[in-house]
Amino acid sequence: MENSEKTEVVLLACGSFNPITNMHLRLFELARDYLNGTGKYKVIKGIISPVGDAYKKKGLISAHHRVVMAELATKNSKWVEVDTWESLQEEWVETAKVLRHHQEKLEASSCDHQQDSPELDRPGRKRKWAEQRQDFSQKKSPEQTKTKGAPEVKLLCGADLLESFGVPNLWKSEDITKIVGDYGLVCITRAGNDAQKFIYESDVLWKHQNNIHLVNEWIANDISSTKIRRALRRGQSVRYLVPDLVQEYIEEHNLYSSTSEERNVGFILAPLQRNTADANA
Repeated sequence: MENSEKTEVVLLACGSFNPITNMHLRLFELARDYLNGTGKYKVIKGIISPVGDAYKKKGLISAHHRVVMAELATKNSKWVEVDTWESLQEEWVETAKVLRHHQEKLEASSCDHQQDSPELDRPGRKRKWAEQRQDFSQKKSPEQTKTKGAPEVKLLCGADLLESFGVPNLWKSEDITKIVGDYGLVCITRAGNDAQKFIYESDVLWKHQNNIHLVNEWIANDISSTKIRRALRRGQSVRYLVPDLVQEYIEEHNLYSSTSEERNVGFILAPLQRNTADANA
């Protein structure tokens, strides 16, 4: 399949990134290899979107530090970047809204690109171009037209996020439907996770299973931010578990300690608080 016929994809990873680890970065590489390997997609960009402070997760350090660490981690990447929009919001933002924000941003950029096309700037060509474009779009199916438009945003995640869909009041059912139905998931599975079984047991996920891409990580890698923080609290080395620049930043600012791990203790996680309140309203 020619590149022009492939669906362009932007991979969006939302999360705490507290701190960002080498495994977070591996998710992007694994997902890109898988999607490009299908012959149907062309991954053009990866976006890391750290959650804002209003998420209120226990041990969550300030968004400023988490964003800086993510930027340091992707400093040498040619295709993965950090977006600060979500982290700068005063209130916690649902993942479905973050996906919508980036999809609309891509569509606006695509529209501007079409308007700025040199073909449009040539005298006497505007009307003819508009007529040709209208005629062309009428001849093509919706699926064909979609591949020619803005890239599609897909949520990149691990199996733990997929399985968190089953936690009561953590997600709105309509948001889950939007995420898997309107955008799609690329889920990297860890050893011990039975993601396929979880999809089978969920009517919503089963309905949209063709829009959920499960990618097996054959090289076992159990690095997690939780384990990184635990090691740091105990004065143990985390070298080769996080990028070197991230390790240096953590040490320079003494970011993770027993004190920082107690941050937000007593607070209810933002989605649980909001969704429980909505359910009781």
